[in-house]
Amino acid sequence: MPSVMWFRRDLRLSDNPALLEAVADGDVLPLFVLDPALWGPAGPSRRAYLAASLRALDASLRERGGRLSVVRGDPVRRVVLAAREVGAERVHVAADTGPYGRARDERVAAALADTGVELVRTGSAYAVGPGRVLNGSGEPYRVFTPFSKAWIDHGWHAPADPPGDVDWRALAETTEIPDPDLPAGLELPEAGEAAAARRWAEFLDDGVADYDEARNLPGVDGTSRMSVHLKYGEIHPRTLLADLARLRSKGAATYRLELGWREFYADVLAARPETAREYLRPEYARMAYDEPGEQLEAWQQGRTGFPIVDAGMRQLRSVGWVHNRVRMIVASFLVKDLHLEWQLGARHFMHWLVDGDLASNQHGWQWTAGSGTDASPFFRVFNPTSQGRRFDPHGEYVRRWVPELADPERVPDPHEPDRDTRDLVGYPAPIVDHAEERREALARWERIRR
Repeated sequence: MPSVMWFRRDLRLSDNPALLEAVADGDVLPLFVLDPALWGPAGPSRRAYLAASLRALDASLRERGGRLSVVRGDPVRRVVLAAREVGAERVHVAADTGPYGRARDERVAAALADTGVELVRTGSAYAVGPGRVLNGSGEPYRVFTPFSKAWIDHGWHAPADPPGDVDWRALAETTEIPDPDLPAGLELPEAGEAAAARRWAEFLDDGVADYDEARNLPGVDGTSRMSVHLKYGEIHPRTLLADLARLRSKGAATYRLELGWREFYADVLAARPETAREYLRPEYARMAYDEPGEQLEAWQQGRTGFPIVDAGMRQLRSVGWVHNRVRMIVASFLVKDLHLEWQLGARHFMHWLVDGDLASNQHGWQWTAGSGTDASPFFRVFNPTSQGRRFDPHGEYVRRWVPELADPERVPDPHEPDRDTRDLVGYPAPIVDHAEERREALARWERIRR
C-alpha cells in the first residue's frame, strides 16, 4: 500500500527512520505542508532558509525519480487530503515534542483516524527522544550534569542506511516552493543535506580538535555552524555522535556535551511546555523590570555603545546567526543592564535567527536571565567590555561587524574607544553606565529573594 512521508524538521533522505518506515509500506508520497501557523510568524532568515532546504530536498528526490509535493494550509486538512488522494493507510512522521507540534499532531492523528488512516511516529529530531531519560524517581531531569550522564548511559541507535529503490508518488497539484525576499545584506549559509554533510566533514577535518578552546572566540571560525542543519534535520545528531565516538580529543568530548545541551533543553521544554513563554523559576516573574522603549531599539539595532554587544546584534541581522559566547553577552546586557524581560530578547532572536530553535533559544535565554535550569546565577553579570577583551582580544570580531571601529589607527582598542574617538568615527556613546546598572540589577534581585 502507498503511504505518506510528511517531512517537517527532517529534510533529508539519509538516516531518516520515519522515511524508512514509510518505504517499508510500499510506494511513498513525500509531502511538506507550509503551515501558516509556523510560516507566518517566522522571520526572513528562517523563511528563506526553509525554502532553500525544501528545494534541496526536492532536487534529491528528483535525482531518484520522485519529487516533493508541497501544499499550503492547515495541516489537519492538507494531510488528510493527501492521504486520501494516494489511498494511503498510514502517514509517517518523526515525532515532534514541541508545544505547537505536539498539539498539531494530535489534531492530525484524530482527523486521520476518522478516515481510517494511522499517523505513525518514528524517531525524532534528537538522538534520544525527549521524555526517555528520567531520574531515579521517574521524573525529567532539572539539572544538566546528571541528565548528560544518564543521556550518555542511555545511548542512541547507530545511523541508518538511506532507503533503496523507492516508487515515489506525487500529488496532482502542488504549490511552488516560495522564494521569500531577503532583506538587503542578509546572507545565509548553503542549505540542504549535502551542504550539511560537507560542513560537518570540514569541521571534523579542521576544527573539532581545537573546539574546546576555539568555540569561545567569536573572532575565529572555531565552531561547527551545524546548528542550522540540525534545526531543519538536514543531518541527524546521531550521525554527528557516531563520528565523534571515533575521536578521542578534548574538543570532540566537549562537542558531544554541546549536543547534550541541545537535547536537554528539548527534554525540559517537552516536560514544561509553558516555559516557551513563561519563567521556569516563577519567582523571577516578580522582579521589577523596565518598560521596553528606546533602549530596546538601540539593543536590537546594535547601537548601545558597547562594541561586543553591538557586534553581536549586527551579526544577527546580517547573517541570521550569532556566536554562542556573544549570545550570552548580549542576553546578559538586555536583562541585567537594561532591566528588560528575557522574552523580549528571545522573541527578537527567534525572528532573526536562521537556526532559531524554540527549546534552545528560550532556555538559553532563561539560563542567562537566571530563571532557567542550571541557571547562571543572577549575580553573574557579564561586563561587556571585559568579556570583549577576554574573548576577542585583538578585536577581530568587533572590527568585522562594527565598521565604525574597524580602523586600528583611529581606534586602537575597539572594545573601549574613548569619547573623542567615538565623536570622530560616529560610534554612539554607551547608553548606560554598566557599573551602575549592575548594582541596580542586584538590588532588584535581592528584593525577590526576601
